[in-house]
Amino acid sequence: MSASLPGSRDLPASQYDLKTYWGRVRHAADISDPRTLFVSSAGLERAKSLIASYKQNRIPTMTPELWSAKKVVDATLHPDTGTPVFLPFRMSCYVLSNLVVTAGMLTPGLQTTGTLLWQIGNQSLNVAVNNANANKSTPSPSRKSAIGLNALVPRLKSISPNTRLILSRLVPFAAVASASALNVFLMRGEEIRQGIDVYPVLSDSERAKRELNEDAEPVQSLGKSKKAATIAVGETAISRVLNATPIMVLPPLILVRLEKTDWLRARPRMVTPINLALILGTSIFALPLALAAFPSRQAISVDSLEEEFRGRGGDLGMVEFNRGIPFNEEEVPLYP
Repeated sequence: MSASLPGSRDLPASQYDLKTYWGRVRHAADISDPRTLFVSSAGLERAKSLIASYKQNRIPTMTPELWSAKKVVDATLHPDTGTPVFLPFRMSCYVLSNLVVTAGMLTPGLQTTGTLLWQIGNQSLNVAVNNANANKSTPSPSRKSAIGLNALVPRLKSISPNTRLILSRLVPFAAVASASALNVFLMRGEEIRQGIDVYPVLSDSERAKRELNEDAEPVQSLGKSKKAATIAVGETAISRVLNATPIMVLPPLILVRLEKTDWLRARPRMVTPINLALILGTSIFALPLALAAFPSRQAISVDSLEEEFRGRGGDLGMVEFNRGIPFNEEEVPLYP
């Protein structure tokens, strides 16, 4: 990412207002934009050169060209090494990579082995994405809930065939939602046990002074808070579920309706392509909305934390911490 390029000057975090939900949605859409996958090696080098020029004070202000360069760099480079992340595991490829496993998990009539294999594939992809972006992930255990639900639905005799069909199509959602949330808690459980750093919130005047002082010392952590970590990990898990919900619910329900039309009945081979198109369209819109559900840098009252932090908050008694985004919990300094 841009932090790995030479130069001491920091780039603005975003061209959008990250304090608002729609500002975060637009920022997340940039991070996950699949069009960045088509940038050539020469285009990436040009983007890196522009960013380096800004960081070395050779370009005075951010321009539309610089914002485009930052988008390419942040979507392509590893945050620590500065080398390109393996393409299938980039955030900008997340929707496309998940399309395959999502389509597999939505396949009607999966038996025990098929359900288990697709769930393992789904969680393995999540682990690979996190590892490729410098995260340590712990795969969740096999999905007994999905297997049990697949076995249970056909035994429900008191419901109509149409309701039974709808429930069978929603089984993958229950499995994916629970597995994704569990994966987050397993992957980031150490944060809850050890706590995460919290920092005092600076007032506007304090921030302005720091911007004018190039030699300003970094804001020091007040310590590690387990309560802040619980909030951060819990919100990340919720974001994962929010991302899975429309993808695993809307396409199968729409497909149930479409399969009753004369047009699709006469063209059964079109079921799979239509299903994939529905999944792809839903995924493109769902990912930024889920990523933006909670701010990555979160401010809360110091009174919400452990006793040791009482009276040590910053402006208006507030502290803040890095929550991380749901699919790449990269730690970035709160202040330059």
